[in-house]
Amino acid sequence: MEPVHEGGCVCGAIRYRATGQPALAQACHCTFCQRRTGSAFAPLAAFKEAQVELSGATPSHYDHVSDESGRWVRSHFCGVCGTSVLITLERNPGVRVIPGGTFDDPRWIKLSRHIWARSAHDWIVFPIGVDVREKA
Repeated sequence: MEPVHEGGCVCGAIRYRATGQPALAQACHCTFCQRRTGSAFAPLAAFKEAQVELSGATPSHYDHVSDESGRWVRSHFCGVCGTSVLITLERNPGVRVIPGGTFDDPRWIKLSRHIWARSAHDWIVFPIGVDVREKA
């Protein structure tokens, strides 16, 4: 039986269920993720679209266009509490990225790489044996 990972926004208006394992789990240190989360980096789990089911309220969204690639990153968030519950990217159609902190129990996520390390804060220490990339 495949694992099921559930989560949602802070207020509970949006819930999701991700079935199976993510294709990739990584931490993003880009300045957009820093601003979007209000944190130093964003732990992210990428699933195929068919693996993710949303329920409850329809998320609002904000499209950010990268000044480096010119491609959009769409942040889907709760219109009530503002929690970012899903991310889609122009460069990865059919992929749904779930912010790690929104899972009911986020401790299952094992990050395999860190991206946009060139934007990481000086006090970040990357784990030994994890792939670290200057860009995505």
